[in-house]
Amino acid sequence: MALILSVNGISPRIGKDVFLAPNATITGDVVLGDGCTVWFNAVVRGDVHSIRIGNNVNIQDGAIIHCTYKKSAVEIGNNVSIAHGAIVHGCTIHNNVLIGMGAIVMDDAIIESNSIVAAGAVVSKNTIVKSGSVWGGVPARKIKEIDSELLEGEVLRIANAYRMYASWYAENWPTEQIGNLELGMV
Repeated sequence: MALILSVNGISPRIGKDVFLAPNATITGDVVLGDGCTVWFNAVVRGDVHSIRIGNNVNIQDGAIIHCTYKKSAVEIGNNVSIAHGAIVHGCTIHNNVLIGMGAIVMDDAIIESNSIVAAGAVVSKNTIVKSGSVWGGVPARKIKEIDSELLEGEVLRIANAYRMYASWYAENWPTEQIGNLELGMV
């Protein structure tokens, strides 16, 4: 069962139809929207600042979402994929964004809508990734503009696929209640 912890009297708020892997961790001042998925060994740690996550967001295996104490919160829009092993730290990510595997997005960076941060990229502090662009490298730089095929075929396809993947696990979850959260699909 997912580890969901209150911190300093603040408990995570979980939306409807959310999949939480049994070893995902969600703590503190976190609001997770509807239709989200938080996968195996992912950590969403709202202990030092707030984390706000929109609808249909997937936080894949081993990803970490965290903040900077009293300085940099995390805001994530809708239809966002945070891929395997990525780190999202104290930044803002708008709608329809793919953060690639192993990418790092640092404090006060802004990833505008309809964008991709490539696998392994490091988006430095205070960087603004403009809408409709693909960034990669260390430090990350603009590689190209995103076209409709890439937006539809990768960004939105991946965001929607993770809800389907979560449904494959539904039969494995017990139906017992913990507080107001049902295990698995909540």
